[in-house]
Amino acid sequence: MQLLVIRHGLAGDREEFAFTGRPDSERPLTKEGRVKMRRAAAGLARIVPDLDLIATSPLVRAVQTAEVVADAFGGMDLTIVDELSPEHAPDDLLPWLRSHDPGTVIAVVGHDPHLGFLVGWLLTGRHESFVEMKKGAACLLEFDDPPAAGGATLRWAMQPKELRMLRKAR
Repeated sequence: MQLLVIRHGLAGDREEFAFTGRPDSERPLTKEGRVKMRRAAAGLARIVPDLDLIATSPLVRAVQTAEVVADAFGGMDLTIVDELSPEHAPDDLLPWLRSHDPGTVIAVVGHDPHLGFLVGWLLTGRHESFVEMKKGAACLLEFDDPPAAGGATLRWAMQPKELRMLRKAR
């Protein structure tokens, strides 16, 4: 299994959005966030030839990011996975991951610090975050066996600027 881990794109300012009276879970991507994420997603599509599934946190900014990624991969459907919400522990996602075939390539879209801890836990088995994931960043993990804590291999990690540059590469 390969797991493409993507942090949501640039979203509106948290404090400013709070003045709307709406919950933070509804905070959307900014116009700039959408543009930059489209470019980063085009870079992702160059280095990850196929995706079988795109899963996302139910929070609006993650769903919007996942929609942009889905478009870059030809318009895939999205799966909402509550375990990608920031309030869940990284371990909570493991049963869902294990429910998929070993040869599957899955993209997950979520939030920091949740994703940083998820990646650290899958790589080392420890609840530590040591992979920096800026907004719009991505990394690719690979599992030889069913996904397990400490069972992943990091194939690559890229910041959003690097992904955007890839879309232009020939």
